[in-house]
Amino acid sequence: MDRQQQTTHFGNRDVPIGDKQTLVNDVFHSVASRYDLMNDLMSGGLHRFWKDVLVTALNPPRGDTPFALLDVAGGTGDISFRAARVAGPGFHATVCDINSDMLEVGRGRAITLGLDDRVDFVEGNAERLAFADRSFDAYTIAFGIRNVPRIDLALKEAYRVLKPGSRFLCLEFSSVDLPGLDRIYDLYSFNVIPALGRAVTGDAESYRYLVESIRKFPRPPAFAEMIAAAGFSRVTHRTLSGGIVALHSGWRL
Repeated sequence: MDRQQQTTHFGNRDVPIGDKQTLVNDVFHSVASRYDLMNDLMSGGLHRFWKDVLVTALNPPRGDTPFALLDVAGGTGDISFRAARVAGPGFHATVCDINSDMLEVGRGRAITLGLDDRVDFVEGNAERLAFADRSFDAYTIAFGIRNVPRIDLALKEAYRVLKPGSRFLCLEFSSVDLPGLDRIYDLYSFNVIPALGRAVTGDAESYRYLVESIRKFPRPPAFAEMIAAAGFSRVTHRTLSGGIVALHSGWRL
């Protein structure tokens, strides 16, 4: 293997690919208890709109038709809860996340919301899912794929666990495509967000990593090629809010 294959990006530095998951875990252990609050503060509440767009695209059945959702890197359960609220009684979500602290926050939220009978929480790795082939009707991952060390393996696992005719949906930060907004966005990202992280969670470095990880993530056309390479068909993407985020879609046919 050459150096490109042996290392991966972690923020603004290269690290051994086997070390990235531990470093990412440390980030989310640090911020888990204030993660949802920080999402509101960082995005000005826009993350709620973006997640609603994903759930609208997911379009879970409103009746009693069985529908099994796998929400990977779903941590605190935001996507699964939103889907459960609009879905019928046949809906069930499994949140799979590698970080135990994020899962614990999610379990507490599920009980508070009265959704603990419709949403399960399982600790697991996106690169090696402990689920049977063709066992889910949809796979979602929101703002999590860029933290996976081997994205190609995670995409192949997504394809493996989906039933034929099922959909992959990924919401991820993207590249701002409006002139002027890109400069404002960079100034905000690298100056305001770490300061917010320090003030709210006592941890500026974790949020500096999260900002830097966005810049390293493939642009939408390149990521669409990766989704197609994993086996998905009818791969599309749409940008939201001037390109701040993109919603990626693919079908297992």
